[in-house]
Amino acid sequence: MFAGLVFSIIFLAFFCITSACSNTETRSIERQDLAFFDIGRIEGDLDLFNLEGRRSQDPTGLTMRDGQFYIANGNGQKIVRYNSYGDLLFMIYNEETNPPPVTLKPKSEGIETRWANPWPLQYPSHIAVDSRKNIFVVDTLPDERHSYNKTEKAIMDRIVLHFDSSGRFIEYLGQEGPGGTPFTLIENLAVTQNDQLLVICRVPKGRIVYTYDANGNQLSEIRFSNDRLPVPENREGVLPSLDGIAVSPDTARIYIKIDYYHEIFDAAINTAAGIEPDSSYLWSVDLESGEYISHTEIPFFESIHTENGKRVSENLLYSMFGAMRGGKLFFYSPVEDGFSILILNTEDPNKQRRGVIKAQADELQFFTFNVSEEGVLSALLADNFRVKLVWWRTDKLAEEM
Repeated sequence: MFAGLVFSIIFLAFFCITSACSNTETRSIERQDLAFFDIGRIEGDLDLFNLEGRRSQDPTGLTMRDGQFYIANGNGQKIVRYNSYGDLLFMIYNEETNPPPVTLKPKSEGIETRWANPWPLQYPSHIAVDSRKNIFVVDTLPDERHSYNKTEKAIMDRIVLHFDSSGRFIEYLGQEGPGGTPFTLIENLAVTQNDQLLVICRVPKGRIVYTYDANGNQLSEIRFSNDRLPVPENREGVLPSLDGIAVSPDTARIYIKIDYYHEIFDAAINTAAGIEPDSSYLWSVDLESGEYISHTEIPFFESIHTENGKRVSENLLYSMFGAMRGGKLFFYSPVEDGFSILILNTEDPNKQRRGVIKAQADELQFFTFNVSEEGVLSALLADNFRVKLVWWRTDKLAEEM
């Protein structure tokens, strides 16, 4: 009996090592459809396409905080909050372009629990919510307020609107802080554990990361120039390309994803014939000093398909979803019927988890994703007729790390 018990323990240990506990195992992560919305301008709808069928130049933003979903709907010119059952809790809306709300009432003296406040939103996009439930939203200025920055060679036309938890407008933030100079194109907005706000801007020469305290005062401005990106010691001669920046929700760090390429030479004519991916690295950067702390190689996604009756393997670069607590980063690559995801632990790169999330082609006419600080992956998925609010409990997979 003892020998049988020992054999069982050894077998279970071997099974754990080779299957469920393996870093290379790919799990299918169950999806839950939380709510459905029509595409339109009524208070409970989301407008992803205007009447001419043209999408907004800015994305519809999504973030989740304490189980509630905040959406900045650019084409709809409104900001809404839903619970996980799909109940509309509040709306900040442009009353010139939206019909008057029916079920929501104006917020007055803190009495209403479901309310609507008017505000002349233009094209709200990225959205972030801090621990006080204050709302920060990127908006576009009217054309007559655009200006051109000759140094950056970029148009300055974005601001960050600040609303309190009751939807009351507090102020707008520019580069210097409250009432400051407009930003260039903003590609991300995030808050940290100390309610610091990070605004990540794209300029022709690279990226700029602005940091503000809870009162909107600027703390730092860090620049990442395309011609000064770091290269790992074992990757001499490669061409770096900054792919994206994610913000740590629980440390004073940001994560820079840089892809590296090398040139292909045609020996027959002895000349360059193009470039191909060489590697991809995630760099941890100190938010206060702007110094690079460490770097972690991101593995390729191995795509296997059939060509002319033969199995062909191709190494593809992952794209980045975002960061959760504990230095864990989420990456993805499109696959048939969804996305393959990778969760990478920057504290221990050997601790990786892989999974697959399902999404049909017809519901990817529009999509946007969000990783919560707890590690839950949520998304808005849309076809031509309706929008789905969904999530995958990827936090369970991350906990195994």
